[in-house]
Amino acid sequence: MPPRYAALSLTLLALLPVSAFARKQETGFLDRAITVSGETYRYQVFVPYNWDKHKKWPVILFLHGAGERGENGLLQTDVGLAHAIREHAGNFPFVVVMPQCPKGKLWTEPEMETQAFAALDRSMKEFDGDSERIYLTGISMGGYGTWDLAAKYPHRFAAYVPICGGIYGPPNFKQIEVSLAKDAQVADPYAETARRVGKTPVWIFHGDADDSVPVEESRKMCAALQAAGANVRYTEYPGVGHNSWDKAYAGPDLMPWLLNQHLLH
Repeated sequence: MPPRYAALSLTLLALLPVSAFARKQETGFLDRAITVSGETYRYQVFVPYNWDKHKKWPVILFLHGAGERGENGLLQTDVGLAHAIREHAGNFPFVVVMPQCPKGKLWTEPEMETQAFAALDRSMKEFDGDSERIYLTGISMGGYGTWDLAAKYPHRFAAYVPICGGIYGPPNFKQIEVSLAKDAQVADPYAETARRVGKTPVWIFHGDADDSVPVEESRKMCAALQAAGANVRYTEYPGVGHNSWDKAYAGPDLMPWLLNQHLLH
């Protein structure tokens, strides 16, 4: 074999293991898609850069706000938790699942819940998620979605972090309210949500100058949880408007607190 061909063969052989290794260690923000009932939904998953398959990983399901609705699978990574991860990725040793709600849809609708859970379940399998450490968080419309899922699936998550969410929708966006608020048989949806949440830890965040979702929504939920003897923390930011998520996700205590929470049995 001529020397130049021998050298080329050695170079190709040297590259093969590197390529295979890179595929196995795919990390960072990853594009994914899933088909549910004939509809395909794009979502993103953040995988920590030190991920390895020899241990189970805590998982966060993040529900974005109304402004990030769409079909490109990307808008939900511009605001909220993904932004905080890009700022300080080392502070987030979680697999983070970020589904996207299409325009005109809401997280409180059954089909949107189904596609969010489908993305979560697939990511759990793909990236060795720890079923004892799955956490749910959302902002604005996603905060409403967090309360809704907390009430419907009280034993699925190890902790909840609703940010500037609520139970009843504001006058200009009443349709985002949770399912219990629309149930005529439920006299007090705050108390009923608290009852269903039970002892699962909750950390609520809201800005007291929020002109999109009234801060009273979070105050009432906190009071209902306290009355029910729940494990609840409440952080209210003075002078902060609707965007309370940047401060919440950048706080030094939230992620360590989440890591300490395990599913209650």
